[in-house]
Amino acid sequence: MTILTRYLIRSHVGPFLFTFSLLTGLMFVNAIAQRLDDLAGKGLPRDVILEALLLSLPHTVALTLPMAVLPAVLYTFSELAANSEIIAMSGGGVRPRRLFLPALFLGVFLAAVTFFFNDRILPEANHRLKNLQVSIQRKSPTFQLRERVVNVIQGENGLGPYYLRAESIDPVSSELTDVHIYDMSRQGVRRTTYAARGEMKLNASFTDLQLRLFDGEAYEVGSVDQRSFQRTAFEQKLYVLRGVGDIFEDTEANYRGDREMSVAALHDSANAKIMQLDSLREASRVTAVRAVERALGRSEEGDGGAMMFSKAPPGFEGGQMPQDEMLRMLAIDAKTQGTRFRALRKRASQYWVEIHKKLVIASACMIFVLIGMPVGVRFSRGGISMVIVVSAMVIGIYQYGMSTGEDWADRDLATPFWSMWAASLLFLAMGALLASRLGRWTASSRESGWQELWLEARAGLLSILPWQRLARRRSR
Repeated sequence: MTILTRYLIRSHVGPFLFTFSLLTGLMFVNAIAQRLDDLAGKGLPRDVILEALLLSLPHTVALTLPMAVLPAVLYTFSELAANSEIIAMSGGGVRPRRLFLPALFLGVFLAAVTFFFNDRILPEANHRLKNLQVSIQRKSPTFQLRERVVNVIQGENGLGPYYLRAESIDPVSSELTDVHIYDMSRQGVRRTTYAARGEMKLNASFTDLQLRLFDGEAYEVGSVDQRSFQRTAFEQKLYVLRGVGDIFEDTEANYRGDREMSVAALHDSANAKIMQLDSLREASRVTAVRAVERALGRSEEGDGGAMMFSKAPPGFEGGQMPQDEMLRMLAIDAKTQGTRFRALRKRASQYWVEIHKKLVIASACMIFVLIGMPVGVRFSRGGISMVIVVSAMVIGIYQYGMSTGEDWADRDLATPFWSMWAASLLFLAMGALLASRLGRWTASSRESGWQELWLEARAGLLSILPWQRLARRRSR
């Protein structure tokens, strides 16, 4: 490592550590202020409160680590240019682009550290924090169910029990996905309810569990007279489990959300959802073909309702269903399968979004180096105010692009790759363009301030507007 390289690296370390500490401290204080409301007044031990606060730190570090790169690079190169050190290096035969290599090396190193941190440390911290939040919320009191298992819930007056299963449960928002409820609380009636998602809360007296279910269907059959079969589809339904207060035990949730997984686990989960989608497509295709064959009278004798259903509902002699009843149930099945298909596709998209997010945040360290170095050299007279304003604008646009892209991917308006990488690719092209012009900028000893920064930005904007180019051509 040459003397010049060591000097440039040392020049970056101080501003980076200062910016990283400042941003982390400010954001961590804000996170503590938000969590104190959930922790205070519940009689929790001090070590539990301290652990909950410390587990919020990795999420803050994951954001501030790449954010600190841009201000550090801007400040370092603006100081080098303002003190004419870059001019002196150029006069000594050092090419301007040679100064870029140490900064790029730091960017690559920080990108690797950021990716490792987001892939290994942050998911474990998020998982531990979620389990701790579950334990804290049970202290409130409130209900917590276990995911991916059948929860046995005994109702009031000895009625029941209820059997409830959910694919996932958010401990903070109490949202459930892929909900199955087997209701045995009513004498003489057995009711089964399926829903794509739901919202859970307790009533004011903390005795009844209220489930607001969305996009599902309910089956109801008499335990004595099995011919009384009903099947109902719903878009929204309020389901109340009465008298279930203080039933659940304090157990640790093993299910991990997408922000609690590594890239490898996210990739496996996304592929599993895609396989389920393929199975669902094949099942829907077979059901549709058999329905058409029956409607055309081409089905084999005795195939009957078993073509779409493993067993015909009770109440139909010989297990046969009338044509209109079969078509009605087929329509309900098609709607239910469509809801399941959209839920599976959305879940797979969320896994891929989280994978790309980890990569985008890590790559931001290198992209910010590409942008920060030429801007700092070109507009060295802007000082600290230039560093703050440029950093705030670039990071703000970057975060807005990521959040908007994530929302678009969740709403199936764009693929996860393009929705998450659009802002990064835009800034990458901008940084590469600025870095390519670095040699011409550092050849002059004239400093540039805010006025020239505005003129450069205005000229660049006018050059890409088609009507402005046309007006200039006509004026010539």
